Amino acid sequence: MPNYRRNFVPGGTYFFTVVTHQRRRILTTDLGRRCLREAIQLEQAKAPFDLFAIVLLPDHLHAIWTLPPGDANYPLRWQRIKGEFTRAYLLTGGAEGVPSPSRRKRRERAVWHRRYWEHTCRDEDDLKRFLDYLHWNPVKHGLVARVRDYPWSTFQRFVERGEYELCWGECDPCPGLEEPEWE
Repeated sequence: MPNYRRNFVPGGTYFFTVVTHQRRRILTTDLGRRCLREAIQLEQAKAPFDLFAIVLLPDHLHAIWTLPPGDANYPLRWQRIKGEFTRAYLLTGGAEGVPSPSRRKRRERAVWHRRYWEHTCRDEDDLKRFLDYLHWNPVKHGLVARVRDYPWSTFQRFVERGEYELCWGECDPCPGLEEPEWE
């Protein structure tokens, strides 16, 4: 079994890629968006964190979080968000994928990929690079031609703050940055 190593920095800022089981296209449906929003809000009430940025694609999401000082427990937060999403999604009509024998043996639902990808943002430049990657992602995947046209992203919020121009993203701002597309 692989030995996954996580980096834990109390109060750190992290970039995440979280993927649905078998890349099922459920996250941008009305039901998927509602269940995810509610699961994140519920978790923030239990264990606060700043959701700095997010983009929902049909089969995965990218998010940047900053945790409170002294706190590095993002694995528990993701476990509970994924669990709450799964519970609410299945209870309100969502369907799960086909579980593998391993999932059946462990009594795991087939909604999320078991793991997720995490990157600790080292400094402001690193944070900006991953923020750009997050907002560029819908264009990268061919969902829209312009970043500003994608509805399930925090891009507009950053435009309103003056951190991006509305026309930003006419070309790939992060050429060669492929790690976040972890399977």
